[in-house]
Amino acid sequence: MSEILRVEHLKKYFTKKGIFRSKSSTVKAIDDVSFSLEKGEVFVLAGESGSGKTTIAKLILKSIDVDSGKIFFEGQEITGDNKNLKKIRMNTQMIHQDPYDSINPRMRVEGIVSEPLEIHNIGNKKDREKRVMEVLREVKLEPADEIMKKYPHMLSGGQRQRVVLARALALKPKIILADEPVSMLDVSIRAEMLELMTELQKKYNISFIYITHDLATARYFGQRIGILYMGKIVEIGPISQVLENPKHPYTQALIDAISEPDPENLHRYKKIRINEPTDVDVYQGCRFRARCQYVIEKCKIEPELNTVGKKHLCACHIELD
Repeated sequence: MSEILRVEHLKKYFTKKGIFRSKSSTVKAIDDVSFSLEKGEVFVLAGESGSGKTTIAKLILKSIDVDSGKIFFEGQEITGDNKNLKKIRMNTQMIHQDPYDSINPRMRVEGIVSEPLEIHNIGNKKDREKRVMEVLREVKLEPADEIMKKYPHMLSGGQRQRVVLARALALKPKIILADEPVSMLDVSIRAEMLELMTELQKKYNISFIYITHDLATARYFGQRIGILYMGKIVEIGPISQVLENPKHPYTQALIDAISEPDPENLHRYKKIRINEPTDVDVYQGCRFRARCQYVIEKCKIEPELNTVGKKHLCACHIELD
C-alpha cells in the first residue's frame, strides 16, 4: 500500500464567547494531530463526543480552514490551496451520521445521487441516470428503477443511509469519510451496513476514515485506529494491538464501556476505569489527567507519543499492563 493522505501537526481553535460577550475562552478542538492514510486502508478515528473527530473530517474536506498544520493528498499539499479544491471534493466524499438530515427531503433519490455528477459536469443526463442505477444496485437498493423515483420520506432509515452511501460512491472517490455512519440505524441493520461498506471498500480499494465512538464496530471494520481525546491523539496503531493491549487509560475506559452480550452481566458490577473530572486547566499537561485514576505529578507535563509496540504509539507517562 502507498500513502494517499497525510495530516501533519493539524490545529484548529475556536473562540467560545460567554453570556453578553462578557468573557471569551479558546477551545482547542484540534491540537497538533498527525496521522496518515494508505490506499485501500480503513483508518478509525475513535473518541467520545466533542473529541474533535468531525472537525478533522471538515478540515480534510476543506469546509473549514486550518489554523496551522499541513494536509497532503497523493503527495501534494492542499492546505490553503483552493486551486485544487474541485479535485479534492471529487476524490473525497463524506457519509454523515444522520440519514434524515443529510439529504434534501424535496429531492427524489435520482436527484440526490446524481447531484455530485451535475456539480462536477460529469456526463450527460443519460450517463448520469445510468450511473445512478449502477450505484443504487451497488448499495443493494432494488429495484433501482423504482427506488430512484422515490422521495426520502418514503424510505426507511437504513435505505436512506444506503442512498447517502450511493451518493458518495457516484463520483468513484478515492477516500470516503464516514462520520458515525451506523450510529442512528437500528441495531439489526448495523451489521448489514458495515458488511456492505466492507464489501465496497475491498471491491474498489477505497480508503476510509471511519469516525466513531463505538469500538465494537471499529474493530469489525477498521485496520488501524487513532484514539482521540480533547483534540489530541493519545494512542494510535493496528486496531488489534490497540484494543487487545491498550496502553492509555482513556483507551481502557472506552473498552470498559463496551456492552458485552452476556446474561451474567445483569448481576455484575462493571467498573469503568475513569474518575470524575477535577477542576484543573485541561490544556496544561496531559489532557486526560483530570479524569485519570493513575495520575501522577509528571502528568502536569504533556506526554509525547512514544512507541509501545510494533507501529503502536501511546502518549502516557504511566506504563500500563
